[in-house]
Amino acid sequence: MKHGWAHIKTLLEKRLNPGLFKVWIKPLDADLQDGKLTLTAPNGFVASWVRDRLLDSIKEAAAQVLGGDPEVEVKASDAPRAKSGGGQLVESATRVIPSGQSAPARNRAPAARGGQNWRFSFDDFVVGPSNALAHAASQSVCQQSLEADQLFLCSAPGLGKTHLLQAIGDHLARTANTSTVRLRYLTAEEFATRMVLALKQGDIGRFKSEFRESVDLLLMEDIHFLQGKEKIQDELLCTLKALQSRGAKVVFTSSFLPRELSGVDRQLASRVGSGFLANIENPDLETRIRIVEQKALRYHSVSIPEEVSSLMAERICSDVRQLESCLQNLVLKAKLLNQRITLDLAMQVLSNYEMEPNSPDMDQIVKAVCSTFRLNASDLKSKSRKQGIVMARNTAFFLARKYTDLSLKDIGERFNRRHSTVLKGITKVEREISMKTPHGRQLERAMDLLEM
Repeated sequence: MKHGWAHIKTLLEKRLNPGLFKVWIKPLDADLQDGKLTLTAPNGFVASWVRDRLLDSIKEAAAQVLGGDPEVEVKASDAPRAKSGGGQLVESATRVIPSGQSAPARNRAPAARGGQNWRFSFDDFVVGPSNALAHAASQSVCQQSLEADQLFLCSAPGLGKTHLLQAIGDHLARTANTSTVRLRYLTAEEFATRMVLALKQGDIGRFKSEFRESVDLLLMEDIHFLQGKEKIQDELLCTLKALQSRGAKVVFTSSFLPRELSGVDRQLASRVGSGFLANIENPDLETRIRIVEQKALRYHSVSIPEEVSSLMAERICSDVRQLESCLQNLVLKAKLLNQRITLDLAMQVLSNYEMEPNSPDMDQIVKAVCSTFRLNASDLKSKSRKQGIVMARNTAFFLARKYTDLSLKDIGERFNRRHSTVLKGITKVEREISMKTPHGRQLERAMDLLEM
């Protein structure tokens, strides 16, 4: 299968943290022969890290692309196979946990029960004022104490809604008494894709049965991706009715509140918004500092100096995912250069992520977008439907949503557009970025101008 590894990497890029994919998966070379996938890392350290922490994710993606249960081997380039967990951990300016005295989750095997490799757990989640309600509600789903059939988790990208959704699955997969966990975890887009394939293959009956009769808990991400897809919405509505009649639970995530969704059937929108709603806000400084410190210990077995964790938390304010990526790059750079983690080293790494403490306003956003796309501010407000201008306008929608407190309606009024147009534009940007398309990379450049 000539393009097998390319397809596997595409799946991994969608499922893994962007920092994880860039640092650990992208450098791997692959050889696929007789159903066996051999991955070659640039050195023993990378090979060992990938084997210890990402092998299950790679096997899962390989099985989906190649079928069956393919054998996967990870080795170092021109070097003997590294021992699991080998390698001296990076030395910090304070304390390092030796490899033999690992952090609590360092060697925790991924839970794959229920057909899913859960990447996050409640143990990994740092609770603060901004997310305490969402965290408590998610735990109550596991404890069967939530007095609602549905839970709706809402936040801007990178604040933890996917983490909590996976933590629910992880907890139930570990504690369920039955041998098979009756839950399904997927994105709304994957639900739509599977339904279309079932229709093409004449197997829609099996598809309906899988989700209506064989599920006790449905975990669905990014419900807003179904806007405008009427047939998919009809099927999901019927599925939700069937699940509710059986007493099953459903947890949704979205970047938008239910009342902000457009292009969604009225009955479906009403049902989606009928459960318990938990909104996740940007974490405060204290919570961000604890995120840096706890993630460093749990995933890297390193104690970060207080001045370094404070600096990182002060400079990266609105995206936990970026904060974790910055931490990972800091630890890796210190390891590869055999240096201590210091304030100077942190400043070097932060130059790739640094954001001003005060979030950009609308004027700064418009300026960054116009600079990236080489347009005038008047072009963004015009009625033009040229592809370049539409892309720029959608980027402005996305950035305004991410960095300001403006509602969709307020954002639309700034560009002479309706709130439904803003919602569709933001959704398109999210898809372009997640798929790493050329357009998506151009959109990210506009964000870089704001975050430097």
